[in-house]
Amino acid sequence: MKKLASKITAAGLIVAVAFTAVGCNASTNAGSVVKTIDISLTDEQYAFGVDKNNAELLEQTNAYIAQVKEDGTLDEICDKYFGDGTPEGITSAKQDDSKEQLVVATNAEFSPFEYKEGDTFYGIDMELAAGLAEYLDMELVILDVDFEAVCTYVDTGKADMAIAGLTINETRKESVNFTDSYYTASQLLIVPSENTDFDACETAEDVLAVIAEQENGRIGGQSGTTAEYFVKGDADWGFDGISNMSWVGYTSGSLAVNDMLSGNINYVIIDEAPANMIVKKVNAAN
Repeated sequence: MKKLASKITAAGLIVAVAFTAVGCNASTNAGSVVKTIDISLTDEQYAFGVDKNNAELLEQTNAYIAQVKEDGTLDEICDKYFGDGTPEGITSAKQDDSKEQLVVATNAEFSPFEYKEGDTFYGIDMELAAGLAEYLDMELVILDVDFEAVCTYVDTGKADMAIAGLTINETRKESVNFTDSYYTASQLLIVPSENTDFDACETAEDVLAVIAEQENGRIGGQSGTTAEYFVKGDADWGFDGISNMSWVGYTSGSLAVNDMLSGNINYVIIDEAPANMIVKKVNAAN
């Protein structure tokens, strides 16, 4: 038995995600249709992206992040999504320039960090955003936009901050100032449950070697995320790319997994926590 671990940068805390693993490095359950390959392909830091012209907000947000790490608030929020806690719904206020508001750009297609049920937002990031607004004594306004636009919204003054499971990288630093990191993430591969090609893999290099044996394959994932740059290759991100695989972008990781099950792509790559959530939901629905 093996457990997946999501590494939270809160005084070195590691929050265990209890998913049953079968085989050497595959996380799945009996009767499932998809599984993750439990080997980290990358090592990334999540942070909030702040308006470059608002040094005071950056300083205040870093103080808030330090506080929630130290007082256990971050641990409690994460337990709602990785443990036995109950997620708290967050409601966006109506944008009003006459009020003191914190306007946050997100993409609510990235469970467990941000997602919606009706008009209510949920997720680790959304609860952190609500806490930050309270810390600043401001109303929280949440703008749900395409993931690729969240930093642009901040850069063009449409939002004060981007909170969307953002990995720190040099390209995004051109549009926003990043806060201190609050979460350490990695990319995982999702495959159909019957796939045994990766069972003997122990490292990321092993996984890539198996993928390299395929001819002219297709890997899908959410557009604009780390996975896209990982597959296509990008010097700013430090990724060489996967030359024998073409990238297929989707508005959400769930759509990519469903398309894989339809036989249109070979694999899906997505961040570890969302990957585990998607696999769990897809298997429960089948």
